[in-house]
Amino acid sequence: MILAHNGITVPRLGLGTWQLTEEDCLNSVPMALDIGYRHIDTAQIYGNEAEVGKAMAKSTVSRGDIFLTTKVWRDRVGATFEDSVNTSLNKLGTDYVDLLLIHWPVEEVPLDEQLHALHAVQKAGKARLIGVSNYTVEWLNRALEMGISLATNQVEYHAQLSQKPVLETLRENNMFLTAYSPLGRGRLLKNEVLGAIASAHNTAPAAVLLAWLLAQDDVVAIPKSTSRSHLEANFAAQHVTLSADDIAQLDTLTKPDGRMINPGFSAKWDTGVGQPVV
Repeated sequence: MILAHNGITVPRLGLGTWQLTEEDCLNSVPMALDIGYRHIDTAQIYGNEAEVGKAMAKSTVSRGDIFLTTKVWRDRVGATFEDSVNTSLNKLGTDYVDLLLIHWPVEEVPLDEQLHALHAVQKAGKARLIGVSNYTVEWLNRALEMGISLATNQVEYHAQLSQKPVLETLRENNMFLTAYSPLGRGRLLKNEVLGAIASAHNTAPAAVLLAWLLAQDDVVAIPKSTSRSHLEANFAAQHVTLSADDIAQLDTLTKPDGRMINPGFSAKWDTGVGQPVV
């Protein structure tokens, strides 16, 4: 499953690599590529760009067939922006990434300075697409006012956390949403409603959660796994067709306290999309 943005195809199901370091990363990335994944997501702060690069290099899949994302960390969005991207590219063993994101909103550096640095990297051919991550509607609107074409906003999104305001804003501006922690960090997998739907489709609960996301226009999901069986189950989500009733039931799992990722430096989240789990 793919979507297209400005003529560039984006695989709608990818492999997230947050907290995958050393051997886990070196094993999981080639395994995922062997299964059929063609979208790999990493970040400077994950500390695994070098491992992702080595893993891609030892895979039989060519670099041109892999959609690769990395993200610039908060303390590098100013004067060291381009240098940090060059360091990332060296670690990844590539001349470019397919998608480069600003990882979190940062108040300390003017937003126009951050976005123009991001755009300059794109114009230099080091990133095919650019975007942001963890942006609220307010931050998205501020960014869009700069007139720079952004492809995506990568945010926490799963069946317990509504992202309706963000998703609507993205669609209105020809952008897509990239869902991280799409399985709710595993907390949703034993839900009885989810289990019943998974049984009816003879598939794994994780595949149902991912199918729920993929049934939505302009949504990409990047689950993480180190197990081949889980990687295969997640990948199979692309072949799960949920009924309208299935989707309606899954929609009821949204909770007001459904947010799970909430560091102290995050922006004030949009009203009605879930408060952090304590």
